[in-house]
Amino acid sequence: MAEETQPQAAAAAPAAEAAPEVVAAEKAPAEVEEPAVEAETEESAAVADDGGAVEATGSFKEESNLVADLPDPEKKALDEFKELIVAALAAGEFNLPPPPPPPKAKTEEPAKAEEPAKTEEPAKEEPKVEVVAEAAAAEQAKEEPKAEEAKPPEPKTQEVTAEEVTKTAEAAAEAAAAATSEQTPAPEAEADAVAPPEPVFIWGVPLVGDDERTDAVLLKFLRAREFKVKEAMAMLRSAVLWRKRFGIDSLLEADLAFPELEKVVFYRGADRESHPVCYNVYGEFQDKDLYEKAFGDEEKRERFLKWRIQLLERGILSQLDFAPSGICSMVQVTDLKNSPPMLGKHRAVTRQAVALLQDNYPEFIAKKVFINVPWWYLAANKMMSPFLTQRTRSKFVFASQAKSPETLFRYIAPEQVPVQFGGLYKEDDPEFTTSDSVTELTIKASSKETIEIPVTENSTIVWELRVLGWEVSYGAEFTPDAEGGYTVIVQKTRKVPANEEPIMKGSFKVTEAGKIALTINNPASKKKKLLYRSKVKSTSESI
Repeated sequence: MAEETQPQAAAAAPAAEAAPEVVAAEKAPAEVEEPAVEAETEESAAVADDGGAVEATGSFKEESNLVADLPDPEKKALDEFKELIVAALAAGEFNLPPPPPPPKAKTEEPAKAEEPAKTEEPAKEEPKVEVVAEAAAAEQAKEEPKAEEAKPPEPKTQEVTAEEVTKTAEAAAEAAAAATSEQTPAPEAEADAVAPPEPVFIWGVPLVGDDERTDAVLLKFLRAREFKVKEAMAMLRSAVLWRKRFGIDSLLEADLAFPELEKVVFYRGADRESHPVCYNVYGEFQDKDLYEKAFGDEEKRERFLKWRIQLLERGILSQLDFAPSGICSMVQVTDLKNSPPMLGKHRAVTRQAVALLQDNYPEFIAKKVFINVPWWYLAANKMMSPFLTQRTRSKFVFASQAKSPETLFRYIAPEQVPVQFGGLYKEDDPEFTTSDSVTELTIKASSKETIEIPVTENSTIVWELRVLGWEVSYGAEFTPDAEGGYTVIVQKTRKVPANEEPIMKGSFKVTEAGKIALTINNPASKKKKLLYRSKVKSTSESI
């Protein structure tokens, strides 16, 4: 992500810049680019006036995290990376520097000021000392004869001095011996000081050791820096130190009390390859109260940033396993419908979020899908395309409002897509879950589609269907298998307008074997996308 424009950041950044910058802001799981940079995935097709989908020039395919599958140059880079990490751990490079010493007390200053005064006083008396010295020298010269007479005792004086020297030497020897005995334990203390460095973890994975998840994490940093080992090492070191400064461990347990934002950024379901999906709905910030609560002042913006990082960290820990053959990245869906303008109180925090996500969450985005994209958004981001790598461009997909549901269904099954984005997923649905697969059909222009669902006797059939954009006629009836049986009208045919409830539900209690026929007539000149699923319950289940 880091290197690729981090879509993660995008998720992190609110509609922050509904324009190019919003995109970058989403680096959600982790892509590194400036908003504008991110968004512009030079998708090959241009958006048509009626809303076409813009797709990336090449589809991104995740690389394997199995060491055995890596090319030799990448294996070598991974080995070198591990060696650098071991050396950095031993050198304490992943430790924060000690805090600066506290400032010295002001009371010490006067004491220092007095010192010069004291040292100057003796200087004034120096002349007196010299005079006294001269007088003493004169007297000494007069008494020299007396001194010569006193020479006989000199040997005694020398003997005494020798004894004192001997005693002094013996005392020094004893003191040295005592000191040597006291220092004997020093080698043990030094041995204790050379204890192995404390292990460093990131997203619950150790940076060194035999944990199979370690390779998957290290490969993220290497790929973000194109397997340039020294650059990957610098990125990893910076990320670890940032996590300590930011207080990630304590942030995970913090209660930031932001329930209103659960509609803005949230995880829901998985894509067709089992990647968790994170949705960013910036249109929610049209609620002025919500916008002010999130970005009203500096303190609120700082709180929002912490909330976004906390959501991402919790998602990584709960949704990803980092196993060599497991899930190590996520899909991000960013809804640009009714996004806030580029300028606003959110702009600064959005940029900050993008920078943090791109620098500290590399390679966390498997696919980044932008839906309900306005034409001007694509135009603004198109200019940045030449600055993006092919790897980054291949991860991004843009779709206009008309093509958004179909574009999502390419990557995420309809039963996993929330109703608000064109799918059939609803929370607390009493009849269906994400394990109940959805069938997709295309109803051609000016044509009719009939769906037949066989049912057994003494059971209850339940179904639900959705036609994107509706403007069709819909009806349902039951026909028994027995000859001469009567057809029962379950749902009288009627025209369903575009503003109808997004999903039609129905049920019918069957007493004899037969089939339910759902008929959809599309009188429009354009084809329609039909989604449906059904379930047969026994009589006991339906009670």
